[in-house]
Amino acid sequence: MLYHIKINDYSNTPKYQQIYNSIVEGIENHDILPGDKLPSIHEVCAEFDVAKGTVERAYELLKEKEIVGAVKGKGFYINYTQTGKNLKIFLLFNKLSAHKKLIYDAFVEALGPGISIDFFIYNNDFRLFRDLIQTHARNHTHFVIIAHFFEGGDKAYELINSLPKHKLVILDKLLEGVTGQYAAVFQNFEKDLYQALTDALPLLRKYTTLNLLFPIYTYHPRGILNGFYKFCAEHQFTAKIVRDIQKEVIQPKNAYINLMEEDLVELIKQTKATPFVLGEEVGILSYNDTPLKEFLLEGITVLSTDFAQMGRTAAQLVLTNSREHIENPFRLIVRKSL
Repeated sequence: MLYHIKINDYSNTPKYQQIYNSIVEGIENHDILPGDKLPSIHEVCAEFDVAKGTVERAYELLKEKEIVGAVKGKGFYINYTQTGKNLKIFLLFNKLSAHKKLIYDAFVEALGPGISIDFFIYNNDFRLFRDLIQTHARNHTHFVIIAHFFEGGDKAYELINSLPKHKLVILDKLLEGVTGQYAAVFQNFEKDLYQALTDALPLLRKYTTLNLLFPIYTYHPRGILNGFYKFCAEHQFTAKIVRDIQKEVIQPKNAYINLMEEDLVELIKQTKATPFVLGEEVGILSYNDTPLKEFLLEGITVLSTDFAQMGRTAAQLVLTNSREHIENPFRLIVRKSL
């Protein structure tokens, strides 16, 4: 916070007014946010070699204008009542799927009315991701970002590290290399898959081979592979990675775990072309629940995070200016396909 206070010893503007102006400018530029704590009077005096009365006068003026509030024994804080409605959010998603729409709708609803949101999609393209941040990510109170790339995203953390961390909220996947204190709502991909398969173990026992549909070019994190191999090794399943479902020959005693919606369509088509009974001889588990999966083939078993909860949690992190990292709930929903 001291960084935002500017005092020019040669200016004709009184120093208390310069302190006041610095705080107001920081709020207007969204660098100082509702709930932020001002440095103590002693800290300002020591940093800028000014009299105690000068700082006290600046803080009293901020109180008079109801820009800050004083908490006895704790100090001065930026008022939510005066600045909380000035939130302006830079929201950046990799794509607008049914699942991302759940996040978006819950996020907007939880924020409430009067919040400005600039919403962008980059289609898993790192170049577009970079261009959108460099071109549009200015004068926002928060940057809420989902970072998934087909390729070229190895240095995405460097770009994200250029953003002010007290304004940053990462969604869905944590990025290695992002440093500092920032907020996040994330999936623990390795643990989530391992636990969901463990919950499904009694049903999986009718199969001998587990197949994970994991294309060569995908934005899905390798943590999914780690959880898959760990589960198969511990419970004596044959583990197989399917890179191209169109080349797969469906066999009995096999269960298939699919990540991409387009792969699910092809998997269902190929399974229906066999004489094998779904849920008995062949099993299907799909990532990410949708209303359609509840009815497709009398019900597709899903492994799914709670996307609406992710949106609601992200909104709370923004509204409270929190730096927490919160793991999002994940669950297994058993239906006839297993």
